[in-house]
Amino acid sequence: MKRRKFLHSTLTAGVGALVLPTIVPSSVFGKNAPSNKINIAHIGCGRIGRKHDMPFTIKHDLANVVAVCDVDKNRLTDAKKRVIDLYKKKTGQDNYVDPKMYTDYREVLLNKDIDAVVISTPDHWHAEIAAAAALAGKHVYVQKPTSLTVEEGRMLSNVVKKTNIILQVGTQQRSYAQFRVAAELVRNGRIGKLHTVKIGLTTDPAGPVGLVTAPPANLDYNKWLGSTPYMPYTEMAIHPQKGYERPGWMRIEQFGSGMITGWGQHHYDSASWGMDTELTGPISVQALAEFPKSGTWNVHGDFMAKAEYANGLTMYTSNIYPNGIRYEGSEGWIFVSRGNEKVTDSDPVPDDPNAKSLDASDPKILGSIIGENEIHLYKSEEQHLNWLECIKSGKQPISPIEIGHRACTICLITHIAMKVPGILKWDPVKERFLNSDTANKMLSRTQTSPYGINAIVNKY
Repeated sequence: MKRRKFLHSTLTAGVGALVLPTIVPSSVFGKNAPSNKINIAHIGCGRIGRKHDMPFTIKHDLANVVAVCDVDKNRLTDAKKRVIDLYKKKTGQDNYVDPKMYTDYREVLLNKDIDAVVISTPDHWHAEIAAAAALAGKHVYVQKPTSLTVEEGRMLSNVVKKTNIILQVGTQQRSYAQFRVAAELVRNGRIGKLHTVKIGLTTDPAGPVGLVTAPPANLDYNKWLGSTPYMPYTEMAIHPQKGYERPGWMRIEQFGSGMITGWGQHHYDSASWGMDTELTGPISVQALAEFPKSGTWNVHGDFMAKAEYANGLTMYTSNIYPNGIRYEGSEGWIFVSRGNEKVTDSDPVPDDPNAKSLDASDPKILGSIIGENEIHLYKSEEQHLNWLECIKSGKQPISPIEIGHRACTICLITHIAMKVPGILKWDPVKERFLNSDTANKMLSRTQTSPYGINAIVNKY
C-alpha cells in the first residue's frame, strides 16, 4: 500500500472530518524567523513532559513547539500555558507562539507543517505513536521505555529503519558526561578486563485499593487506556487530577513494568555502552522478585536478577545496590550515577548532597586521559539538542532506536524472568527464549482494537 493511501486510511480512522489548524510553513518568513525552525508537537503533557521534555526542547533555538496533545483536557490547557510561559521566559515576548491543541495524536500527524513530535505519554502508548509518527514522516523523540513488549520494540525499530526518520530515545544519561567517561574508561581497559557489572535500581511501593469512580469529564478514559484492556477507573491508578506528582500508572503492570523499565532502560543502556554489547543482549537471565499481594499497585518490589553474556560478562541488577552502575574489572572498579540530580521532583534519587556521580577504586583511574588512537564514544551536549541537530544534519542520534530497543529488551526479559522460575536461555538474534514456551508467550500481548502498534504497522 502506498504511504499516502496508508496514512489517509489509518490516521483518519475514528477521527472524522477535520479542520486542521494552520501553522505557517518555514519558507514564509525567511532564514532567521521562528517558522524556519523545526516545528514540534508535544504529545503527552503530564509530569515528565512539562517538567523535563518541554523545557529541554524549548531552550534550544532549533526548535519551535507549535502544538500540544493530550487526552486530558485540563492537562492540555495547562500544557499550552506551559509552552507560552516557557517561551515568554526565553524571549520576553508574550505572544511568541500560540500552540495548537489536539486531543487525538492522529490529528497531529495529519498536519503536514509539523516536522517532529516529542512523545511523553504513559508507557503503553510509546511504541504505537512512535511508529505512526515515523510512517507519517515525522521525526520522533520518545520517552523510555521504548515499548512494553519485545515484539512491539522490534516492530518499531523496523519501521524507523524503513522510513529513515530521526528517532531519539529519551535515555538522556547518554548525554551526561560521567556516563560517557565511565564507559570510555572501561572500554579502554582502565580497570583491566571487565568481568562483572552491578546495577542498582530502586523499587515502587505497594499501596491500598483505589476508589472506583466514574472517569472525570475532562479525561477521555477509553482513549487513555488505548491498546490495553478495560479496567475500572481509579485516580490512584492513572494520574492525579490536581498536580503533577508521580502518576499511579507507573505502578500498574497494564501500563508499565515498574522500575525495571522505568529506570532500568536508562541503566541498561548506559551499562551496555561500557560493556560493548549495545546491539546484542544476554544469553541467559534469571530473577527473583516480590510482588504486592493486595492493593491497586501491582508492579515488582524487591528483586535480584542475573544476566550472562556470550563474551563472558555477568550482570547483576537489584534494589540492594546503590542506584547506578558499577563496572568491576581485574584491576579495579568504576561506579557511575546521576549523583543527587533529579529529572523531576518525584524521581527516585537519594537526597544525598555528597553523592558522587563518578567514583573508582583508585582516583588515578578517573584522571586517565583517553589517547588519540583509543576508543572515543559519541559525545552529546544534551539529548534533545542532539536530536534536533541530527534532524538538521541527517546523522544518527546518540540514542537511536535499535540501541534503545536492545536496552529495553533487557528490561522486559528480566521482568519475564521475575515471573518464570529458573534460568531462561535467550537468543539475542532471534529474540526468543530457547527453553520456555511460557516465557515466549510473554514477548507480546493482545492489543485492544483500534489501538496498538499492530493496527498501525500491519496496514502498511
